[in-house]
Amino acid sequence: MVGVQVLETSYWPAEPGAVHDITVCETLRSAAAAVPDRLALVDCVADAGARETWTYAEFVADAERVARALLKRFSPGDRIAVWAPNSARWIVLQQGIAMAGMVLVALNPAYRAREVAFVLEQSGVVGLFCPRTYREFDMVGMLDSIRQETPELQAIVVLDEWESFAASGDPEQPLPETRPEDVIQIQYTSGTTGFPKGAMLHHKGLLNEARHVAERAGMAEGGVYVNAMPMYHIGGGAVTSFGAWAKRGTFVILPGFEPALLLEALQTYRGTHTLVVPTMLIAMLDHPDRTRRDLSSLQAILSGAASVPASLVRKTQKELNCQFTILFGQTEAHGVVSQTRVTDSPDDQAETVGQPLPQLEVKIADPETGDPVPLNEAGEICCRGYQNMLGYYRMEAATSAAIDEDGWLHLGDLGSMDERGFVKIRGRIKDMIIRGGMNIYPAEIEAALGDHPAVEYAAVIGVPDDKWGEQIGAVVKLRRGAERPSVEELTGYLRTEIAPHKTPVYWSFVAEMPTTPSGKIQKFVLRQQAEEGTLSFDFVRSARADNVGAQA
Repeated sequence: MVGVQVLETSYWPAEPGAVHDITVCETLRSAAAAVPDRLALVDCVADAGARETWTYAEFVADAERVARALLKRFSPGDRIAVWAPNSARWIVLQQGIAMAGMVLVALNPAYRAREVAFVLEQSGVVGLFCPRTYREFDMVGMLDSIRQETPELQAIVVLDEWESFAASGDPEQPLPETRPEDVIQIQYTSGTTGFPKGAMLHHKGLLNEARHVAERAGMAEGGVYVNAMPMYHIGGGAVTSFGAWAKRGTFVILPGFEPALLLEALQTYRGTHTLVVPTMLIAMLDHPDRTRRDLSSLQAILSGAASVPASLVRKTQKELNCQFTILFGQTEAHGVVSQTRVTDSPDDQAETVGQPLPQLEVKIADPETGDPVPLNEAGEICCRGYQNMLGYYRMEAATSAAIDEDGWLHLGDLGSMDERGFVKIRGRIKDMIIRGGMNIYPAEIEAALGDHPAVEYAAVIGVPDDKWGEQIGAVVKLRRGAERPSVEELTGYLRTEIAPHKTPVYWSFVAEMPTTPSGKIQKFVLRQQAEEGTLSFDFVRSARADNVGAQA
């Protein structure tokens, strides 16, 4: 039974749970047949008078109309790129691509020539949708400048001419059948390493994973997701949106994250759930509108993508009077691997990322042997099951490096597992610091620093050292309005929280952290800055540093 089995090693066998052989096309048509008049989609732009809504019947009809317009220009199996900010059109287009049997390639609208050219060429995109301009940037003009680098690109459709495009299909055109294992999206992942790879994701993986996440978050049929996560990211473009369709609920899409608009949308549409990364959540909690909004409909906050401090979990539960659930995973596993339940204890909610999702094997593996490590010891998190990606598009070597011969997907994250199967994150394998032959896991130090009242975020990195191999460096972003604590104060604070040898000896205070669009701190950028000397550090000198080492 859930939460009852007692493990003897860090291996979680696939837990029973319903996994349906279904496509997004079947999911939407089933909802339209069962609840045709239920609100399915809201385009929650800032101007309330300009907002549009779709019932399930209207949503499916528009998606099928778009599918037929696509089939007039392209063929099933073709890769279609969307390079645009959040909007309801983005979502209708996403579902139209699926119903046409094509594959969505989602691009960050902030991408520029080099990034766009790489993704389009590597994925073999034949059609691309974008606005003519975005934030005063000429997107169509830039695309024209890279056409020679993207020989497979046949057509660019400007979203400003949406209506004429959507009406251009043949109403009698039959739509192709889609299968649960068909590729529905190619999601490009890089972020923390700087090397983009296109993960091939399928209908079955996205729909079942999103449904399980919604259920662990306590979402009943007809729930309301209010979403400010970018649609080109797995969080907005699959975990929340596909969760809404799976629960026959309402998906409220915001053009981007703005705390006042998110708070207003939660009140206006009686939002029950929202997914926000920690930086977004902090901005919500600190915004003056929060106390003026009726948020009584809010049932649970979902968070993840970056480390979620225990203090932030407890503050959210208290101030928003709602439940909390933490997600952990990666795009290659269709989004989420493990998740806390809203019914988990406060300690488990604050200090773990829960248990694996149903029908997914998870082990904490020795990086050398691949065998499960003893309980509560650190190793690499690996998973196996229907949620694994089909591979990286046109990257066989990278696929083989990520998925071994036994079918285990290697996440590259360090974690541990207790006897109940609850997972704790210790950091990334590449982030692990080896100091004087001792393995040190940054996540533990970052969590301790995150509980300091003046600290909003901390990133811990290894700094090369002639004596120890590496020393511990802490890069700190302070809370807005907080007085900067001294290095001595932070060092003394950490000595009461963690072992002395884990205390950083290098300290840097920054106004902003380099992050991916999903909010993950790019430690490789910080390490590069440290090596180049562009990241200034205060050093806790000689006697103190040697004392720290002596106690290791």
